[in-house]
Amino acid sequence: MNIAEQVLNIGKRARTASAAMAKASTDQKNRALRAIAQLVRQQSAMLKAANAEDLERARLNGLEPALLDRLALSDKAIETMAEGLEQIAQLPDPIGEMTDFKNRPSGILVGKMRVPLGVVGIIYEARPNVTVDAAGLCIKSGNATILRGGSEALRCNNALAKLVAQGLEAAGLPADAVIVIDTTDRAAVGTLITMAEYVDVIVPRGGKGLIERISKEARVPVIKHLDGICHVFIDEFADADKAVAIADNAKTHRYGTCNTMETLLVHSAHAPSTLAKLVEIYGNKQVELRGCQRTLARFPKLLAATEEDWSTEYLAPVLSIKLIDSLDEAISHINHFGSHHTDVIVTENHSNAMRFIREVDSASVMINASSRFADGFEYGLGAEIGISTDKIHARGPVGLEGLTSQKYVVFGHGEVRQ
Repeated sequence: MNIAEQVLNIGKRARTASAAMAKASTDQKNRALRAIAQLVRQQSAMLKAANAEDLERARLNGLEPALLDRLALSDKAIETMAEGLEQIAQLPDPIGEMTDFKNRPSGILVGKMRVPLGVVGIIYEARPNVTVDAAGLCIKSGNATILRGGSEALRCNNALAKLVAQGLEAAGLPADAVIVIDTTDRAAVGTLITMAEYVDVIVPRGGKGLIERISKEARVPVIKHLDGICHVFIDEFADADKAVAIADNAKTHRYGTCNTMETLLVHSAHAPSTLAKLVEIYGNKQVELRGCQRTLARFPKLLAATEEDWSTEYLAPVLSIKLIDSLDEAISHINHFGSHHTDVIVTENHSNAMRFIREVDSASVMINASSRFADGFEYGLGAEIGISTDKIHARGPVGLEGLTSQKYVVFGHGEVRQ
């Protein structure tokens, strides 16, 4: 059986499983999630051993440090996976929820019911935690899912897939509700994103090249973001201590994530003190700083930023800095150079804060908080299947509701149309 035939067979199995998942009870789904969480904790040593093999092979293959960081599975990461599953189990089940009812003059009652999407294909790179996060969200939202992880995490993903299958079966649900494609052949992706008869939506999580390829070649709807060029704007009316803490955390908490700040915009009123403190902090943490000409005039030891820097996602200890003179300038810069992912204003001025969140066209817009909070777990979604910068069908961190659709339901008493 060739690769295309293998993936088509997986699609058929997932489609069959999706019917069982759509009618699964909330109790069944929650039992499966808790069983998987328990197995993840119990088998942590096995998971770390598999991950160690993946990491060693990735280092030998020259994987970049930022991607190695994403690939690593620590005790904390394993516990976070288990907690994420338990948090999903505690969330209300969206499936079957009926809302927006209206009585019509004809006598019928019209409303909407929330339903699963069906089969969700998820393609991701070097992130073994995605296997569990995605499985958990798809299980709770009544979907089946086909997971295609990066070759870098093959051993760990396969180990996690076995635990997920055990948890599903323990709750009386089909193991085929979550299937991990265990081949590293790129042809598997080409088949997965074109078999519209078996897959209802594709969610790519990875580098810009992967997502551009999938967006171009897919014959299935795609939920995606290409890159995370996130900004923090320190407004004229910012509290200096808040500004320093937020700008430091947004950049240095983790370098290789899509919600990490890549450009710092600073009102010129804060250049003498607030920016000076941040330059010192970043220097102590070995963050390479690239400044505009006005920034260089004050801090001549920094590197000069190019036009390309303003639209670059570094995923590394590199930061571009620009001094500006107004809120209008900040909003214009973000909407022009940003990727519509996550942008932050630090300010004590309510009017400026409200203008910023209204006018900045991004999936997450924040006031006085680090961009690192743009995450499904932090938003209370239990986990996220990805972050969407599209406006249809979902936007921002995609949790349970983003994995569902709605259908109209009509209640009548024998009415006929006149």
